[in-house]
Amino acid sequence: MSRGHTITIEKSGRHVRAVRGGQVLAESDRALELRETGCPVRYYIPAEDVRRDLLTPSDTHTVCPFKGTASYWSLPDAPDLVWAYPDPKPGVAEIKDHYCFYDTDVS
Repeated sequence: MSRGHTITIEKSGRHVRAVRGGQVLAESDRALELRETGCPVRYYIPAEDVRRDLLTPSDTHTVCPFKGTASYWSLPDAPDLVWAYPDPKPGVAEIKDHYCFYDTDVS
């Protein structure tokens, strides 16, 4: 990490759900909490707990100098709602095979 920029990842003790239009897209008690300087806490949900059958791969890719290249998935009314790092950088290897949603409910 560069000076002043940190990323920490830990197992979340919370129940995490991603819901859109009343439909549950993901629900997990095994999410990871990722905290990154200057960003809100993000919950990365294991692939097994995500309704991937509802998501359509997007052509969008973004590059984070700290995490790597992200791939995105969409819903018909919500482009690029979900992202993941299929080949994350070594410092954040735990987020491999985990999906992150822009909107999550945490309890």
